[in-house]
Amino acid sequence: MSQASIGKSESPHDGVPRGILRSAAILIGFALLTAGVARQTDVGTLHMPAANAVETLALRFEDRPDGSVAVRDAGDNSPIYVVQPGAYGFIRSTLRGLARERRRADFDATTPFTLTRWSDGTVSLEDVTTKRRVNLDAFGPDNARAFAQLFDERRRQP
Repeated sequence: MSQASIGKSESPHDGVPRGILRSAAILIGFALLTAGVARQTDVGTLHMPAANAVETLALRFEDRPDGSVAVRDAGDNSPIYVVQPGAYGFIRSTLRGLARERRRADFDATTPFTLTRWSDGTVSLEDVTTKRRVNLDAFGPDNARAFAQLFDERRRQP
């Protein structure tokens, strides 16, 4: 044996100390164990309480030649509100998105949308043909209020 090889180990882990490798393995094992326990026991998960529908409206939306959008009660076809051109862009863009999905799936465009006010105060718009529901509050309170006002407008109608 030469003098140069005395005191050197011939370990496969020459570059990284064994203590650090053991610590890393323990940390990874602990993380996996903690994630598994949390998943089984629902620790750290957020559950929203189930909300009940407080008020619903079946609505049809019609584009008019002047660029406005007429909102009608689907039950008796009575007018509820007219969205003027340039106003309430959120209503227009939401409806365009839902209508586009209907066209892609080749669904009937005359099926009404369902506007729902929930017991937790949120408002949603649902398209029963595509089974898509848009939680309008996710886009901010002003945008949700734009749709929620349709409930008040319907109550004002004779």
